[in-house]
Amino acid sequence: MTAPESVNPAGLLREQLEATSPDLLRAMIKTFADALMSAEADAACGADYGQRSQARVNSRNGYRPREWDTRAGTVELAIPKLRSGSYFPDWLLTHRRRAEQALVSVVATSYLLGVSTRRVEKLVEQLGVRQLSKSQVSEMATHLDAQVEAFRNRPLDSGHYTFVWVDALVIKVREAGRTVNVHALVAVGVNADGGREVLGLDVCSDEDGAGWLAFLRSLTARGLSGVRLVISDAHRGLVSAVGAALPGAAWQRCRTHYLRNLLSKVPKSAQPWVATLVRTVFDQPDADAVRQQFTRVVEAIEVKFPAAAEHLDDARADLLAFTSFPREIWRQIWSNNPQERLNKEIRRRTDVVGIFPNRAAIIRLVGAVLAEQTDEWTESRRYMGLELLAKARLTPLETEASATPETHTTAIAA
Repeated sequence: MTAPESVNPAGLLREQLEATSPDLLRAMIKTFADALMSAEADAACGADYGQRSQARVNSRNGYRPREWDTRAGTVELAIPKLRSGSYFPDWLLTHRRRAEQALVSVVATSYLLGVSTRRVEKLVEQLGVRQLSKSQVSEMATHLDAQVEAFRNRPLDSGHYTFVWVDALVIKVREAGRTVNVHALVAVGVNADGGREVLGLDVCSDEDGAGWLAFLRSLTARGLSGVRLVISDAHRGLVSAVGAALPGAAWQRCRTHYLRNLLSKVPKSAQPWVATLVRTVFDQPDADAVRQQFTRVVEAIEVKFPAAAEHLDDARADLLAFTSFPREIWRQIWSNNPQERLNKEIRRRTDVVGIFPNRAAIIRLVGAVLAEQTDEWTESRRYMGLELLAKARLTPLETEASATPETHTTAIAA
């Protein structure tokens, strides 16, 4: 049994991914358990592992393996042995009994949920570890970095990703002595097996065309291909980035977010009427009926609110891109709502932190959340049937011929 310091986390995670059965939560539990036991053993010895110090009162003498049964599965721990006396992590395990106790809560609820290192230290102290410093707690968190980086840089080799949802979340971070807003860019796709998976994560200073282009090109460099439709809100510069990085892909503007923008252009008293009219467009049985109803809605609104009608007509191609695909999957691709649940999970964790100390901390926390979500999606039912995906790939995109760059630009700038 080797020391935790000699273990290569990236190599271990790569082996798990190559075995096609990644269990990131169990790997994180093992990493933090070994790190916490190592820190407590260092405290008992009076010096860090391998450090020459006059304050040292004891030294390591190898490790003994011990299995630990958790809800995430059986974890093999490496419990440090001392040359003088004995060490056993009473704060973690009951002697001669393999049982899950408090560390899963510490890891999952504290680190993964983004609790600050100061709060984590207090939680660890309640478990009986009295000599664990904040710097040691922060160092343990960095063990996640290798795992998250392996997840973010994994090859996208699951075949064609027909549909891709992208979104950006604003997160506060401290930089150069002040608090600034940065943007976490997240992409989710449907793979060739019909399942959803998180494709990528990046953090940029400004949500503009350059940031989106760099993000999408990083995905294509990792193997993203076969994209037929990108679904998103009207992010600045995104449409041109899609055209440059994903040639042949159409853009579907999220109908939910667009409706909010449209309603801001009519009086509050008329908003329920306009919203009801627009929703009738998406209740039609086929693509031709959708287009015809869209025209009727524009004409009805134009009588009372010409500016709103012009705004809606300009967004016609972007809002109706979904009609080029099978009717059975319209609800899944005409808005960005499928990703809203994922955004709530991210927000629930990032709100605990409030202001992140640096961008690396954002990637560590959000990346761990996204890796866990991908694992859950892998074990759940298909998001889209294989027959529908095959049919969608064979359907010609009418929006490619009808939409022009000027149309997209007007829709986004409005």
